[in-house]
Amino acid sequence: MSPSPANSDILLSIEGLSKVFRTKRGTVHAAEDVSFAVRRGSIVGLVGESGSGKTTVGRTLLRLTEPSGGRAMFDGVDLFSLPPREMRDYRRRLQIVFQDPMSSLNPRLRVGQIIAEGLEVHGTSAARREKRVAELLSQVGLRPEHATRFPHEFSGGQRQRIGIARALAVEPELIIADEPVSALDVSVQAQILNLILDLQQRSPLAILFIAHDLAVVEYICDEVVVMYLGRIMEKGPSKAIYAAPRHPYTQALLASVPRADPTATRERVVLQGDIPSPLNPPSGCVFRTRCRFALPVCAEAVPPAVDTGGGHVVACIRRDDPEVKAAAGAVATN
Repeated sequence: MSPSPANSDILLSIEGLSKVFRTKRGTVHAAEDVSFAVRRGSIVGLVGESGSGKTTVGRTLLRLTEPSGGRAMFDGVDLFSLPPREMRDYRRRLQIVFQDPMSSLNPRLRVGQIIAEGLEVHGTSAARREKRVAELLSQVGLRPEHATRFPHEFSGGQRQRIGIARALAVEPELIIADEPVSALDVSVQAQILNLILDLQQRSPLAILFIAHDLAVVEYICDEVVVMYLGRIMEKGPSKAIYAAPRHPYTQALLASVPRADPTATRERVVLQGDIPSPLNPPSGCVFRTRCRFALPVCAEAVPPAVDTGGGHVVACIRRDDPEVKAAAGAVATN
C-alpha cells in the first residue's frame, strides 16, 4: 500500500490488532480486536489496570512482540507486513520510553554512548553524534558533561530524562511512552510530564502515553483509549470521556482518581474481585463479572463499539441506560 498524503491528519491507525501467547497452561488473550488512531502532533492515552494489555499493544506496534493479527498503518504503510530490514528503518520514526529508567539503560555504557547508540546504527558521523548528544542533554534539562557518567550516578528522574533523550535522538515522529512516570516520586512525575509536554509542543511529535493513572492522563492527553482484559471499553476525546464516561469500567477508574478539593464529593465505586485471567476470559463483555450494571444478556456476545457522537466510542449495551448515564454524572471530573 502506498504512503498516505503528507497532509493526512492520522499518523498511526491500528485496526483489529490482536496478540495471543501460547503457554503450557493455555492461550493467553493479551489483546483482542484493538482499534484506534493517533493523530499527528497529538498525545493519546492508553489506560487500564495492570493486565489490561496496554504494554502488549505498545510493544506489538514496535514489533518488539510480533502481532497475531490486525494492521498498524503508519503513514499509510502496514508496519506488521514489513520485513525485518525495512522495519529497522521505520524504527527511526518510532521510538519508545520504557517504564523503569534504571533497567532500560545499559549500566556498562556511559550516558553519551547510550543516547548516541541509535544515531550510530543509522549511520550518523561521530562528530555529529557528539554534538547531537550535547544538544539532547540540554534539551531534557541535563548538562552536556553528564555524557561521560554512568546511569547509576543519576537519580530516577534524571535517568528517565536520559531515556527520553535517547528516544528523541533519531528525531522520531511517534514515541510510545510506556508508563514513563509510574516508577518516580510524585514531585519528579510532574517534572517529567512537563518536560514531555514541552518537547511535544516544540515539535510535531505524536505520543502514545501508556498509563494506569487517569489523573496523569487527564493532564497530558488529547484523547483517551480505555482497555480492560485486552479489549477497548471506551475511547474518544479526553474532555468528553472525563466529562461523561459512558462505560461502567471507565466510571470506576475515574471514581478512584483523587480530587484536589477536599470538600468535593464523588460517588464511590468499588470493583469487586480481581481482573480475570486472560487464559480464560469471560464470555460476551469481558468486564461483566465485575460490572454493577451487568445483565444476563451481557454474557452472550461481545458488545459492539458504538460512536455516541464526536468520536466518543463505547462498547457497552447499556451505554444509553439512564442508570448508567446518572453514574457518569456522579464520577465526572469536569
